[in-house]
Amino acid sequence: MAFTKEQMEEVVKSFGRNLQDTGSSEVQIAALTGKIEMLTEHMKENHKDYASRLGLLKMVSQRRKLLRYLRSQNEQKYKEVIQKLGLKQ
Repeated sequence: MAFTKEQMEEVVKSFGRNLQDTGSSEVQIAALTGKIEMLTEHMKENHKDYASRLGLLKMVSQRRKLLRYLRSQNEQKYKEVIQKLGLKQ
């Protein structure tokens, strides 16, 4: 259920500016989206897991903050990330 090193490398390759870029907003948003998707699947099977639910809500909130920041800094990059990840605006 954990986000593996290989998955993170794939996210960095597709969203990062270089291969060591793990801190840019785009990479962080994409990594959080992957983690949110995995945790959502977990919650479908384990609906009483309240600790995981709290973590999921925190991740969604963090992703929303990062998206808001990216939109204010670079509208074009924001639209690209939203389109690539299939998120609503």
